[in-house]
Amino acid sequence: EAFSSPIATAHKYQRVRVEGAMESLADLERIQTRILQRITNLELCLLPTGDTPLSAASTTVADVTTTEDRLSSILLRSGVRDFCFKRVASDYYDWPLEARRDVLGAASIHHLCKSIVLVNTQAPSNVTDCSDRNNSKYYVVVVQYTARFNAETVKNFLYTLNDGKIAKKKFNMRLAPEETSIKLTGFEHNGVTCVGMKTDIPVILDEAIAKLNPDFFWLGGGEIDLKLGMRTSEFIEFVKPFIVNCSGA
Repeated sequence: EAFSSPIATAHKYQRVRVEGAMESLADLERIQTRILQRITNLELCLLPTGDTPLSAASTTVADVTTTEDRLSSILLRSGVRDFCFKRVASDYYDWPLEARRDVLGAASIHHLCKSIVLVNTQAPSNVTDCSDRNNSKYYVVVVQYTARFNAETVKNFLYTLNDGKIAKKKFNMRLAPEETSIKLTGFEHNGVTCVGMKTDIPVILDEAIAKLNPDFFWLGGGEIDLKLGMRTSEFIEFVKPFIVNCSGA
């Protein structure tokens, strides 16, 4: 290796120290956020019934939103305790996954997930809504941004779920039109979440998310620039999704 001057060497070590300090600060922020969230949740649990709850946000009181309050209330009433909200910049979706991970304090880019509404375009004429969880017209699928969704695996799962009594050709899962998604969930594109939807749509959680370590992932928070982080085990207990291997790397 070429000879390095003392100054170049010093700069190298300084850069290493700075990068190490930045990682430490990110870790510290993540820990502080989780601690503040737990404190807030404890305060919410102690409020008398009928009181307006404080926000379960990881930010300041000024950042509290009606959507955040409503979804926090739903989660807390359902026994979910380990969750937090975080507001992001308007150009968040223009950022690479690594930048999104950092701003949310997520454990990895694989912990960043999205919720999409699917419609069964070949459903029998009598299947028009979500009243039958096993044979619904619509499903919400939660997958990682780093994964490739496979609609064929969902089709096969639903066929098996119905014990083969419904012809496989009657399952054809496609992305629902945006206006349909908004009407069913009440949330705009990039803001869709499984909490507080207008319609009780059955949820399919990709198996890869259930296997994440640590088991705390991020998804939409009800608004385009609001994100919701939740412990996976609590999400599963609350949402009771079908857990399906429906994606690939």
